[in-house]
Order: sequence, then structure tokens, then C-alpha cells
Amino acid sequence: VVVNTLLKALTPEENIHCQHGIFFQDGQRKVDYVLTYHMKKPGGSRSEVQTSFLGDAFNGHEDQKAFRREEFEGKLRDMGLELEKDEDANVSGVGFLKIHAPWNVLCREAEFMKLKLPTKKVYEVKKSRGVVEKISTLISKILEPLHPQFEERQPKNIKHLSHTFSREKQHLFDLSDKDCFFDSKTRSSIVSPSVCVCALTWKLVCLSQLLYEEWANYSVFYKYQPIGLVRKYFGEKIGLYFAWLGLYTQMLIPASLVGIIVFLYGCATVNDDIPSMEICHPKTNITMCPQCDQVCSYWKLSTACGTARASHLFDNPATVFFSIFMALWAAMFMEHWKRRQMRLNYEWDLTGFEDEEVSEPKDHPRAEYEFRVMQKSMRKDRKSQHKEEKLTCQDRLPAYMTNIVMMLLMIGVTFAILFGVILYRISMKAALHMSSSPITRNNVQLTVKTTAAIINLVVILILDEVYGAFARWLTVLEAPKTEKSFEERLIFKTFILKFFNAFTPIIYIAFFRGRLVGRPGSYLYLSESYRMEECAHGGCLMELCIQLSITMLGKQLIQNNLFEIGVPKLKKLIRYIRSKQGAFQEEERQKKLQRYEIDHFLEPFGGLTPEYMEMIIQFGFVTLFVASFPLAPLFALLNNIIEIRLDAKKFVAELRRPVAARAQDIGIWYNILRGVAKVAVIINAFVISFTSDFIPRMVYQYMYSPDGSMHGFVNHTLSYFNTSHFQEGKETMDPLLLGYPPSLCTPYEISKEFWTVLAVRLAFVIVFQNVVMLMNDIVDWLIPDIPKDTSLQIHKEKILLVDLFMKEEQCKTYMHQSTASPSDYDHCCRSKNSTAAHPRSRPNNPNIGS
Repeated sequence: VVVNTLLKALTPEENIHCQHGIFFQDGQRKVDYVLTYHMKKPGGSRSEVQTSFLGDAFNGHEDQKAFRREEFEGKLRDMGLELEKDEDANVSGVGFLKIHAPWNVLCREAEFMKLKLPTKKVYEVKKSRGVVEKISTLISKILEPLHPQFEERQPKNIKHLSHTFSREKQHLFDLSDKDCFFDSKTRSSIVSPSVCVCALTWKLVCLSQLLYEEWANYSVFYKYQPIGLVRKYFGEKIGLYFAWLGLYTQMLIPASLVGIIVFLYGCATVNDDIPSMEICHPKTNITMCPQCDQVCSYWKLSTACGTARASHLFDNPATVFFSIFMALWAAMFMEHWKRRQMRLNYEWDLTGFEDEEVSEPKDHPRAEYEFRVMQKSMRKDRKSQHKEEKLTCQDRLPAYMTNIVMMLLMIGVTFAILFGVILYRISMKAALHMSSSPITRNNVQLTVKTTAAIINLVVILILDEVYGAFARWLTVLEAPKTEKSFEERLIFKTFILKFFNAFTPIIYIAFFRGRLVGRPGSYLYLSESYRMEECAHGGCLMELCIQLSITMLGKQLIQNNLFEIGVPKLKKLIRYIRSKQGAFQEEERQKKLQRYEIDHFLEPFGGLTPEYMEMIIQFGFVTLFVASFPLAPLFALLNNIIEIRLDAKKFVAELRRPVAARAQDIGIWYNILRGVAKVAVIINAFVISFTSDFIPRMVYQYMYSPDGSMHGFVNHTLSYFNTSHFQEGKETMDPLLLGYPPSLCTPYEISKEFWTVLAVRLAFVIVFQNVVMLMNDIVDWLIPDIPKDTSLQIHKEKILLVDLFMKEEQCKTYMHQSTASPSDYDHCCRSKNSTAAHPRSRPNNPNIGS
């Protein structure tokens, strides 16, 4: 894929690199991989350094590293790789080792890795006909401006028949240009398993420029991503991530629209909400008990008018509908992604890809694992000559126990910090009530809620970084055998810790705050020293909304965006400073450096785990507590529109080009998504039942209301407390703040209506959960995992492959039974395959293409 206008804008040297790549000094052998290593920087008197003991030790260490490097290079040459050193580079203190894989090595490794490559044979991808096809064509024309603008050499309806590469069947593949048969992505992925050290895969100028213009540019935020081009440049694993992120962002559009409608419904009906009207009525003369001991005074219920009206924006009958909609939305998203994933597998020739049959770097034993096995073998009796080839569960038992204890300890730290924030809120509320400023006393609730949420956000951001490093340390301690096992264990630990870190404060507010407050003057039943927090009269839903919105927006703006932009640029600047390449010399330096020398200053690729993790946590914010914050999908959508281009720019311009890795799916992340989606159904059921006032209002309207309306609901929910029952030392110090000492205030005791409401709450949870789960299963059953057209094309490819090999066997039989020459054999094969070579010719098998 090449754009002519972009090629014209490149310098002659860049144009050569774009079309042919970087070469050895002979100008013939292409560079497939570049290794970097540190050298002793020139300068200083060598004789002076060698006269000191420290200088001798330093030189000895350098000689040892040089010896090991030469030994490693010798093993690479034994594997058939060709090497060329570049120690006279323009980067001070850094040497580069260029690696070229000859044709025989590429063929050998491609066969060993079972790479699926396109053959000479092409066929036409049949499309459905009728009304569906007409609608699809119309939609494609409408959406044409949203597609990236780049040229394709091959029509979309033409596809090469792919087959696993074999040296015995090279005649099936188009080898007219061997230099281009294995592209840069494939060549680097072939060489990388042999080079498990610090390395660079230099960036292709033309492709990176094209990706920057059509993908990593904020001006094209409204366009689809060029996923095929991303896959060709970065590999299938990264291509799948961006395909998943793009689909997730698209699916957020309908969720955002419905969330906006639900929010607008709350705004439109706030003046018709009878309970909030009763609270805000000027004649409401209900005296409420102090919200804290001694320093807090009595207060009027009418002062909670603003909170009650704001709560209605998120706590209304439409919330239940939105919760059900988001549960179905999550199921639709998962099913849609499975179909999209299968379609990409077909387009990228991964339909026959099986992990257990493919030799990838992730399947090789890790160096740390082999070192642990070697240590274990050395501890055994040398006379037994019995070598341990693996680590048993007994060997890993101390690491497992350490993992369990430390994980529980870290979760305990999260709960301890939450308890500290609770004490902060209680103390701050008491301190603000003692203020002499009326404005301060009137805004106690808002001030305490907002500042506590900000403190929680700061703690979450800090602990996220700590927990990420801690999870990696625990995983290294386990010494998993393969990279795949290491990655999955690391992901699981990191997700557990970060999930608790992000959602523990939200879960506390939603389900525990204000549940066991006791009665005024007597503290929580479990303690005689501290009093539990109470929710405002409007309920805890508004506080839950504040906490959720601040945490979600803060993580997206600070952690996901600011850190991703600032940290790579800062590290890049540090590398420039350390290499004594001043910023004022940047333009001249860029002209002198080779492409791989420029890439040396970029940040190494650290894997996709952080990218997936931030999106999974965001998915939790969107689904788990969406009943309390209908605008969460909208904020997620706005963030992801920026996130896609931000990640794209980071991969193209800020990070070293990662080694291309094949993948058929997104791995363990899909199971985590399914788990979060199922937990979201349960949590939203509990939020609607126990956090919102939906159930109490329904119970009152249909069981206790005299006229079947909501009139009298507020008074029905209150009980009375005799102020003479205050314990000594717990009563307010300013009982005359209202102008008179009240004899009664609310609340006091639990009534029988409370148990009725509780029973209905539990019944709603059971019904809601089972109904939504059943609907999800119906969606899963109705939508097939593999699109019908993709399934037909996969079946068609299998038939074409069988037909191709049958013709090849006929040619071999013909050659065996005759005295024809090898050229006659080639002519025979070409003639028998000629009908299938033309894209529009019909195959011999009548079932093909039907």
C-alpha cells in the first residue's frame, strides 16, 4: 500500500528505504533486525584509568561483556544469520549489529513456524445478492468519506488462496521477487525468536508516514482506522487490539445516545417529581436530627432541596430501562466482537492458526524459568545423574503462598485507605459545621463529597502504578514457564489489584454507606466509639454519581491521556540529554542518523497490557454502575475518540516498532470482559434496589399511598426520635440554632414497612438478574459467532485447496508414468491451474462459488 503523494514528499534516501529497506554496506543484503549494545564511550586517558584498581575492574567487566557478545554472535551465525557491525554510528556509546536472514533461513523458519502465506492462486470473494446486498452497497457509499484515503493494489473482492509455507511446495507460491515475498513484518517476526535481547525493528519510512497521515492524526478522528495497514506494519496482535478498540468505541455511540435521552428525561421530569417537590416546598417544616454529634445542629429538611432535585436526574424510572439496555448492550458488544474477530481471522489468513501447532516466542521457555531449573538441578546429588527438567508445584509452593498473602495484603491496603478517607469525611464534616461562616456550613455536604472524591482519585492513580509493579514482581517470583503463561498471570493479578483499587470506594458508597448508622446519639451497633457516615436525604445515589464521575474522568484525563503523552516525551528527552545530543542540534542530527539510530531514542515497546487494562477498567465504569451515571458511556466515547489517535501516534512516533506477533484473538481479555459484563448485571440490580429510591417509591405508590400517587412519600419514609433520649455528651452543643429546642426529630426506629421494602428489594434483584441473564442468553443464541458469508468463504477455500493439491498429484503421477522433463512438469501444473488463476473464471467443482 503506497501513496504516490507521500513518496514524492520523501527525500531520495528515504524513498529508497521506503521501497527497498535498509541494506548492508554491499547494498544487496536487506537488514531484517538491528541489535543495540552499549560500548565504552571514547574520551579520557586510557592509561590513567587502567592504573587504578577500579579501572582494571571496569575494563575486565567490559572485556567479559564483549566476550559474551562475540559468543552470542557466533551462535547467530551458526543458525545461518548474516551479521554486520556498525560501531562508528553517530550515537555516542552505542553500537549496532545489523542482521540479515538469507532466503534459506527464511524458508526454514517460516516452515517451522507454520506461516500461512498467499499462493499464486486467487479467487473471487462472492457477495450476497438481493436486498441485503443493495442495502450494504448503499451504506458503503454513504460511509465512503469515513474510510482512510490510500490506494490498494488488489481489488477488495479478490483474495489469494493461502497455505502453510513448505519448501517442498515452493512452486505454489509467487517467488518471482524473493526480496518482497517475505515482508518486513514477517521477516522480523521470523528472526526475533533467535534474538531475545535488546533489539530494534527499524521503522519503514513510507508506511510509518502513511499511518501518521491516515491514522495517527487528530484531524481524521471521524474516520475508520486502516486496520489492514496496521496489521501489515505492526502484526496481528496489535491489529486486533486496535480493531477491538475501534469496535468498542463504535458500540459506545448508541449507548451514549440512550444515556443522553435518559438524562434529558430526568431533566424534563424534575419539576414533576412529587417527593422532591415535597422536600422543596417552603411550608415543609420538618426538623431533622444532627448529622454528627455535638458540633452539628438540627436542620430543616427543606435545605436538602437541591440534593433531592439533582438526585432525580439520575434516579428516575428511566434508570431501570437504561440498566437493562446496557446489560443487553454488553452482550451485543461481545457477540459483535466475536463475529468481527472471525472475519479478521479470515481476511488475515489465521483461520487455521492453532497455538499448540505454531512455534512462537511466547511458547519457548523463559530464561528465568530455565535458570531456576538449572539451580534446582545443581542442588541435586551429582551422583544420581538425574536432571530435573521442570519446576513442580512443590517447587513453586513458596511463591504461590507469597502471592496469596501479598495479594490479600495489597487488597487490605486498599480497604485501609478507604477507611482513612471515611475518617477524613467524618472529621471534615464536623470541622466545617464548627465554622463561623454560614456559606461554609451550608455547603458542607458538597465540599466534603468533592474533596473526598478527589483524594480517592489521587490515591487510585498512585496505587495503580504501585500495584502494576507489584503484580509484575509477584509474577516473576512464580517463574512461569512460557511468555504466554507469564503474560496471563500478570494480567490476572494486575486486573484484580486495579479493580479493587478503582471500585472499592464506589462499592462502599453504593452498598455500605448509611446502612448501619444506628440512631442519633447512639453510635453504630458494632462500636461505641465511632459513628458511621450517613447519606444525604436524597440518598447515596448522588454521592455515588459524584464519586464515579470524578474517578472516571480523572483517570481518563490524567492517567490515560496526560501520562501517555508526557511520559514518552520526557523519556525521549532524557535519552537525548544522556547522548549529549542537544535539542538545538535536532535538525542537523536527524539528517545524519540512520533510521535505526533515530529509533534508538524512542521508548521501547512495553506490551499491550497497559492499553487493554485502562480500557477494561473504563468498561467497568460504563457497565458496573451505569444505573447511577447514565452519562458514563458518553464520556467514555469522547475519551476513546482521542484515545485511538493518541495510541496510534504513540505507536507510530513515540515507541520503537514492536516485533510483529501473530494472534487469533485478544486472549484472556475476552474472558475478563465477559466476567465484568456478568457482574455488571448483578451490581446494577443491587444499585437499583438498595441505592436508589426506585423500590421504596414503587412500594409506597402501590401499597401504602391513599390515592395511588406519590403524595406523602417523604413523610412516610421518616420516623421520629425523642431528643431526651440523647446519650450524655452526644447531644448538640447548639440546640437553639433553629430558634427553639425541638422535642422530636427524625429518624429513630425501623418500622414494619422497612421489612416490606427489604423483601421487595431482594425479590427485584432476583427477578432482574434472571430476566437480564435470560435475555443475554437469547442474544447469544440468536447471533452466530461466525458470519454466514465468512463461513462460506472458509469452506470455499478448503475446497479450492483440495482441488489444487489433487491437480498437483495428477501432475506428479503424469511425470512418474512418463519420461517428460521438469519443464514439462511445470507446464503441466500451470495448465491445470490456469483456469483457477483467473479471478473470474469458474472452478471445476460446481459447488465452489455457489
